[in-house]
Amino acid sequence: MTKLKSTYAEGLSGCIREDGRIHTTFNQTITATGRISSTEPNLQNIPMRMELGKQIRKVFVPKEGCLLMDADYSQIELRVLAHLSGDEELISAYRSEQDIHRITASKVFKIPFEEVTELQRRNAKAVNFGIVYGISSFGLSQDLSISRKEAAGYIEQYFATYPRLKQYLDDLVENAKKDGYTATLFGRRRPIPELSSSNFMQRSFGERVAMNAPIQGTAADIIKLAMIKVWKALREAGLKSKLILQVHDELLIEVWEEEVAQVKEILANNMRQAADLAVDLAVDLHVGKDWYDAH
Repeated sequence: MTKLKSTYAEGLSGCIREDGRIHTTFNQTITATGRISSTEPNLQNIPMRMELGKQIRKVFVPKEGCLLMDADYSQIELRVLAHLSGDEELISAYRSEQDIHRITASKVFKIPFEEVTELQRRNAKAVNFGIVYGISSFGLSQDLSISRKEAAGYIEQYFATYPRLKQYLDDLVENAKKDGYTATLFGRRRPIPELSSSNFMQRSFGERVAMNAPIQGTAADIIKLAMIKVWKALREAGLKSKLILQVHDELLIEVWEEEVAQVKEILANNMRQAADLAVDLAVDLHVGKDWYDAH
């Protein structure tokens, strides 16, 4: 409650400019992952997880005659991982257009798709996303409140389900040790000096970075390409609607009411076509009278 009050309610009210708006500063080169960051104030960390925090989004409203349109990539890092690793099982799971976490749970726990429980789906989801960050059995056991042995079993089963993933992640670490860096799909490099450290903790951190940087970095490149395509398309169509915010995998547009249908098409199509991957880039899009409604 104190954090919401001081950082957001009071903190943001102090940032309102003469035009009645809050303007952030975007930084291209601060994050190691290649993501754009936002400062003074940071508009990328407006609460999302808990309902009370989410209410803060109701204070972000468009100008008269406009609505807010919010589109974000669905599971972009897992989709990027499917493409980069070339794992046939993961690619076909995405192409089947079924719930990826339920499919994973069905395969990892060896039960029919229809019989997967919510708990099993949630556990599979934690493994799915954890793998992208090089999660250890200890980390997963903490996340799911299970024993370390059980967590290790999940990870082992996961790699048996998606065999090319393990090989791909191992190769990333090996190549990074040899080259001293990893690269995204588009060739943007991230040096990883930690891999040659004499400190075990530093080396372990370097290995996790080597696994994650190409995936998270490629996702960061894709949203930047999408931003350029959306901005150009809005301009070429002679529309008044504007791209006003980027939050990692999400774009926010202040859209004039009479332009909603046209902008919806431009935003969805250009985000989907930002990169040509082995699996489709899926986009969730919503329109609302404030940022809370639009998400």
